[in-house]
Amino acid sequence: MSLLRLIVLLAGAAMLAACDSEQNDPYPAAERGQAILYSAFTERPKHLDPAQSYTEDENTFIAQIYEPPLQYHYLKRPYSLIPGAAGQVPVPDYYDAAGKRLPADAPAASIARSVYEIRLRPDIRYQPHPAFAVGDDGRPVYETIDAATLAKVERIADFPRTGTRELTADDYIYQIKRLAHPQLHSPIFGMMAAHIVGLRELGDALQQAAKANPDTWLDLDRFPLSGVERVDRTTYRVTLRGKYPQFLYWLAMPFFAPVPREVDRFYSQPGMAAKNLSLDWYPVGTGPFMLTENNPNRRMVLERNPNFHGETYPCEGEAGDREAGLLADCGKPLPLIDRAVFSREKESIPYWNKFLQGYYDASGIASDSFDQAVRLAVGGDVALTDEMQAKGIRLLTSVRTSTFYMGFNLLDPVVGGKDGVGEARARKLRQAVSIAVDQEEFISIFMNGRGIPAMSPLPPGIFGFVEGEGGINPVVYDWIDGRAWRKPVEAARKLLAEAGWPNGRDAKTGEPLVLYLDTTGGGMGDKSRLDWLTRQFAKIDIQLVVRSTDFNRFQEKVRKGAVQLYYLGWNADYPDPENFFFLLVGAEGKVAQGGENASNYVNPAFDRLFAEMKDMDNTPQRLDIVRRMNRLLQDDAPWVFGFHPKNYALGHAWLLNRKPNDVANNTLKYQRIDVAARAAARHAWNAPVLWPLAALLLIGVAIVVPAVVAYRRRERRNARGNDGR
Repeated sequence: MSLLRLIVLLAGAAMLAACDSEQNDPYPAAERGQAILYSAFTERPKHLDPAQSYTEDENTFIAQIYEPPLQYHYLKRPYSLIPGAAGQVPVPDYYDAAGKRLPADAPAASIARSVYEIRLRPDIRYQPHPAFAVGDDGRPVYETIDAATLAKVERIADFPRTGTRELTADDYIYQIKRLAHPQLHSPIFGMMAAHIVGLRELGDALQQAAKANPDTWLDLDRFPLSGVERVDRTTYRVTLRGKYPQFLYWLAMPFFAPVPREVDRFYSQPGMAAKNLSLDWYPVGTGPFMLTENNPNRRMVLERNPNFHGETYPCEGEAGDREAGLLADCGKPLPLIDRAVFSREKESIPYWNKFLQGYYDASGIASDSFDQAVRLAVGGDVALTDEMQAKGIRLLTSVRTSTFYMGFNLLDPVVGGKDGVGEARARKLRQAVSIAVDQEEFISIFMNGRGIPAMSPLPPGIFGFVEGEGGINPVVYDWIDGRAWRKPVEAARKLLAEAGWPNGRDAKTGEPLVLYLDTTGGGMGDKSRLDWLTRQFAKIDIQLVVRSTDFNRFQEKVRKGAVQLYYLGWNADYPDPENFFFLLVGAEGKVAQGGENASNYVNPAFDRLFAEMKDMDNTPQRLDIVRRMNRLLQDDAPWVFGFHPKNYALGHAWLLNRKPNDVANNTLKYQRIDVAARAAARHAWNAPVLWPLAALLLIGVAIVVPAVVAYRRRERRNARGNDGR
């Protein structure tokens, strides 16, 4: 029976080993018990260079590393700017064309120059990096890297020596110059060149230098920028044309974070780019975290910057923050975690399952997991399912500072009109379509209710957004019994007839009305969504023809005005109505000016109001102008105002200090992990299922025991037979 005992002992040992719930843990055992936040990303970031990066997935990383002069208060709403690396929020000085200083309330038309003086906090130091390593002679150790040394390097961590130094005003000036670098193609160069004095001229000079010496590193310190001046080691001034108060918002974005000259020089050396040793791969900053592992096909790791100058958790917020526990860490030093590990998840199901197992601390909600996560009440309220509540999962909802819309190209004779009469007819056609396309139905069917219908370009959280009856689009909605109701289809049909298309046919020729929508695959280009949209137009007897193409071809057609209808969206760069209204300013016409006004909408009255509004502070007078601008857009209907998406985010109970923030991106430093609570939940949720192993053991015993008994019987018979001889 020794064989049977051995089988039982081995099976028992296997069952005991399986009792350890950590066998499923995807992370190294050495990480257990540490203050590490675990998350995931689906799309690999393309740029981590602050002069080039302009997407949300990239800001997830670089906003934790770089420190612009300003940042947003984490808890206060409306969003408010507070000092970042700067000691205070700068107040601009205004000057007229003769150089005379003007009072702060001077009319915008009298202001020729605005000057912002930015003073940095003292004793801010960079993260450890080989670009700062210096020898005994004070010269950079890696000023010139030979081929033999570079051959031993695959990651930035392979350089044996690192160093640091203090942040200076020169670092911010150098980065502003990088916006004009011809090889970086910064997405904001054109916009900033219109405001920062001398930036366009710098771009021209750098373009010529790059052409003359295409393989030579451009030392930007050799090129002057008249609108940016060094005052002293920790102070610099930026001069703008005219008045542009929105510049303060730009000072909170990574575009205006510091980049040291020696870092740029270090990465420019031959052979570095071929090994992904660049600012696009390894950012260098003064913020609370530094990127220590960059494998965008597998995982990316942020670790606490040992040289971080320090910051404390806020002690003020808005109503309800204290009750929500968001002020419990008041005054504690930041960051509150040591590391953040982001794993690549290309599919939503593995991401979701790992979240439910506790291996990701937070998650969004994909469409195929929506019913498992939340339920919608009759009144439209959202609540977590019993399964989520049992796990202590929390739901955070917020309306994003984004707007999605279907635009009309007003250069098209059908939807834009050519003269006064044609324009009036086309306006009524656009209004009819705006009523017919049921945004509430779209949000319900395709977005699981995660959005609100747009009444204008402005989403909630932006100055000028008005809730209730005062904020509805009166062309599309009626206010009845305390809520907005979309006008009936009959109202759209009436407008269409007045436009000269009764029952969807030309009143003169009887020809059917056919409209063309240009789109790309995915998103609104999905077949089910396009089928739905076709039915919306059919409600008022308009035939919709969809012309699908790839994104590059779509962009080219929009640039040339070769579209009739199109779909686009816009995420706020900063929380100001100017950042949305400029999408419809005549001077931004896509065809005529190459701007962002893809509808090529021109209304002189709207443009005059925009010019007056854009430079104003947020006063009642500005609010009145914003309302008048909205009324013009609602009546002209250059867009079918679509929706503002809602964010639904889930977080485990052990992930603390989470508050939706659609403008700031440097929010990782505020979050805290209850490590013990997470470990306990993971252990409970990932307990092994032992019955299959037990069943296998019983089957094994059932097979082995008869064989062993038969073997023993045969042995005994053989033994008796041998004794008989």
